[in-house]
Amino acid sequence: MIETDWIWGLVGGLMIGSAAAIYLLGNGRIMGASGIIGGLVDRSGLSTWAERAAFLAALVVVPALMLPLYSVQVTTNITSNLAIVIIGGVLVGIGTRLANGCTSGHGVCGISRFSLRGIVATVFYLLAGGLTVVLFRHLLGVI
Repeated sequence: MIETDWIWGLVGGLMIGSAAAIYLLGNGRIMGASGIIGGLVDRSGLSTWAERAAFLAALVVVPALMLPLYSVQVTTNITSNLAIVIIGGVLVGIGTRLANGCTSGHGVCGISRFSLRGIVATVFYLLAGGLTVVLFRHLLGVI
């Protein structure tokens, strides 16, 4: 049997890229999830709250709608330790604020526009993620 995970990765990448292009063409702004969420949290994006809320709702609803298309059980390698998940989420949130964006803004939209800032930020995201896995999984055995 041929491994089909790459097909799902391709479909997901095409969906994210298409959404980013539609978002940019539709309103002239970069589709960065952390900026969209951050604008709601710090109230700087209240003038576009409906569009931001619709985007965030789609992030939850669309994957749920895709579940019937999966013929096998989807597995993840996430830890069952809820404290680790929460701490990781908070650290990611802090990192995206420090970097003025996340992988959807810098990685998808920045790299596709040949933005040096986006390329550099994405390189550092990948390096930090790799170092985190080495440290916490392989050296400390926490995750």
